[in-house]
Amino acid sequence: MGNRQVFKKRRDAFIAAMTGDAVAIFAAAPLTTRNNDVEHEYRQDSDFYYLTGFDEPESVLVLCAKDRKTTMFVRARDAEREIWDGPRVGVDGAKSDFGADDAFLIGDFDEHLPKLLQDKNRLYFRLARDRALDDRLLAIIDKGRTRARAAFVWPSEIIDPGSVLHEMRLFKSAEDVASMRKAAAITADAHKRAMAAAKPGMHEYEIEALLLEAFRRHGSERPAYGSIVGSGPNATILHYRSNNRKMEAGDLLLIDAGCEFEYFASDVTRTMPVSGTFSKEQRAIYEIVLEAQLASIEATRPGATLEEIHRRSVEVITAGLARVGILNGTTEKLIAEDAYRPFFMHRTSHWLGMDVHDVGPYFRGGKPRALEAGMVITVEPGIYIAKDCDKVEARWRGIGIRIEDDILVTEDGPVNLTQAIPKTVAEVEQACRAS
Repeated sequence: MGNRQVFKKRRDAFIAAMTGDAVAIFAAAPLTTRNNDVEHEYRQDSDFYYLTGFDEPESVLVLCAKDRKTTMFVRARDAEREIWDGPRVGVDGAKSDFGADDAFLIGDFDEHLPKLLQDKNRLYFRLARDRALDDRLLAIIDKGRTRARAAFVWPSEIIDPGSVLHEMRLFKSAEDVASMRKAAAITADAHKRAMAAAKPGMHEYEIEALLLEAFRRHGSERPAYGSIVGSGPNATILHYRSNNRKMEAGDLLLIDAGCEFEYFASDVTRTMPVSGTFSKEQRAIYEIVLEAQLASIEATRPGATLEEIHRRSVEVITAGLARVGILNGTTEKLIAEDAYRPFFMHRTSHWLGMDVHDVGPYFRGGKPRALEAGMVITVEPGIYIAKDCDKVEARWRGIGIRIEDDILVTEDGPVNLTQAIPKTVAEVEQACRAS
């Protein structure tokens, strides 16, 4: 199935899920100015791209349930601007290349939209994201309703389209999984190269540069998120971003980095010894985290919840910290007292897809929702002992370890999309010693 058919299939599924005589409106992500006439790198809104495959700004998608019609509003072809910014698809391309039944210039949006809203009783549209667009839509509806002898019905309900679309995005199709597998393969190559390259005396940003080069060299459009490359005490900072420290002998290096491929994300963390071999204390903590991660991956099955998966990591990490003497007491008592939380303070899993923290509700009816086949989650327990933590012996201080993989839920059990990246102590040490 070619890309155009994939996007049409998604639109058809969304239209079929709309209720009533409805119309849905989706807007492209805006351009964001960095300074003067330079914009930040553009990335299309995930919902918009999911339904269209179209990555130009200043665009709007309208879907009508009654006639199953796709209408797009796009930028005009402009020879002068295209010299500066590259080619535009234009109205004709929106129809021929992206499957629109009708297409108009974005400048004519206010003229044509009333016709698309007439005789529709329900509007699927996300309010409060673009206040200017909110105002335009509401003004059009209000004007239509208040005409003295209105001949048409106008939308009387506005529904967040995420209630339908985000549930669709939560379940990955075969095409989605193929893109995620490719993202995982590219990310695997980048992490392996980082393990082989990291040495005392290098700066964290040198490893970050290596990761970015590997992503682009294999066709990834961009990183899925800002790469975390934290060595020594920086490995204990969850969202460390500076990536500027010089690595020293004996350091651990925590790398949390993944790429995007065809707008689908990979999200992986590995922790490695910069000198090629874990110290006794580093290895002890690493093996606790790995045991917790493997237990949580094994629990990632249909019917389980993210709460249950997290509980498995908490149990293993708490027992492990007690085993090495960092905590004292029974596992049950320590968990009840949240004694593990100074060392493991985040959740174990989140949805993964087009966004690295992907869309979709985590709860239903106030309770954690059960996993189903086709969902993809991360599994990422960690232990972080700050360098100035006076609650532990000095030998444990400054150790930060997280291990993260991307797991596809299937009826036959968990499928680790990022399994190819070295993870056991022996595998990581061997990868770090590779030339």
